[in-house]
Amino acid sequence: MASDLADFGEFVEAELSGLLRYGYVLTGNPHDASDLVQTVLEKIGSRWPSVRRKTTDPVAYIRRSMANAHISRWRRVKRETLVAETPEQRGYTEADPFEHEPLLRAVGQLPPRQRAVIVLRYYEGLSESEIADSLGVSPGTVKSQASKAIATLRTRVGTPIESDG
Repeated sequence: MASDLADFGEFVEAELSGLLRYGYVLTGNPHDASDLVQTVLEKIGSRWPSVRRKTTDPVAYIRRSMANAHISRWRRVKRETLVAETPEQRGYTEADPFEHEPLLRAVGQLPPRQRAVIVLRYYEGLSESEIADSLGVSPGTVKSQASKAIATLRTRVGTPIESDG
């Protein structure tokens, strides 16, 4: 049991920055990214020996779990609440350092599955088959989601975006 915890601790230490980066691009802000990573790692950590036996690539398994958790959360909170008046804004909120980055903003506005495909392909450098494994979808789904996402990004950003595939 102690060796499993040590193994998991070493794994998290080695992969945390990449998982946080992936979470940031999925969620659009560092706070939600940290929450997403923590939630998924808590669930995975409690079943770490089983996860290690079942998969040869635990990072892909965790990315898929993160994407699924993010999509589930997005579906739960996507409900809009209409109000008669705009509430007053109080206090100081720190500016988002990527506020004026049009491509990152456009990626953040993509639907969750398309965003996950773009992040895994262009931010993490995974192949289509690796993305398909990570998200638990077919390579054809990865290609179609990437194509739709790139078309959307081209119209929103207004400059050519190179595609590998």
